Amino acid sequence: MTVYVFNPPAVQALAIKDNADRFPINRLFFVGRNYHAHAVEMGKPVDKSVERPFYFTKAPQTLCASGNTVAYPPETANFHFEMEMVVAIGKPGFRVSQEHAHELIYGYAAGLDMTRRDLQLVARDKGRPWDLGKDVEHSSVCSDIVPMSEQIIDSGAIALEVNGVTKQSSDVNKLIWNVREIIADLSLFYHLQPGDLIYTGTPEGVGPVVTGDKITGRVEGVAEIALTIGAPD
Repeated sequence: MTVYVFNPPAVQALAIKDNADRFPINRLFFVGRNYHAHAVEMGKPVDKSVERPFYFTKAPQTLCASGNTVAYPPETANFHFEMEMVVAIGKPGFRVSQEHAHELIYGYAAGLDMTRRDLQLVARDKGRPWDLGKDVEHSSVCSDIVPMSEQIIDSGAIALEVNGVTKQSSDVNKLIWNVREIIADLSLFYHLQPGDLIYTGTPEGVGPVVTGDKITGRVEGVAEIALTIGAPD
């Protein structure tokens, strides 16, 4: 029997809708600038004819279930929300064609990519990695996983409110790279595995939150999400 000098981290997992089993998390992938209007508001328009998707990752330990209260993170004065549709991978795949991309899908969820925007932009402008801005504790918020085996979602409203005021309102059909394209492209770089989550990008309207703010959001036909911003540690 292996003996460790301290207890290893627990397996990160999410609840599954209408199922007592839990969905164990392997990796967290995020698609950057995948709605035209958001890319423009970030000052980095995207031309799909000459560009391809880009990605960043977060540690599974940043995962946070919907409904929680999280502390306002340290070393930032500009903590932003980003509402996203999340794809849950249920089968392994490498160099998958768009035609077969749906075969890897276990289901979907609603997610928030919470971001230290000030640190991200400093890193971006200096050509540095985004880790301090993106790989933030409790920043990968996710609803229960909704089983939708091998289904492709290519339309549906996506929206977010802060304290009941609408901040983001769009449609998944405005994704620059759709679900099939994302899975196929990402699988050229990684052997996708069951338990991988892919946050597919956020629409325009991202903005800051402060202590006491209550975030609610939804992806039509998938799930709703909620998060409360607590006091700093």
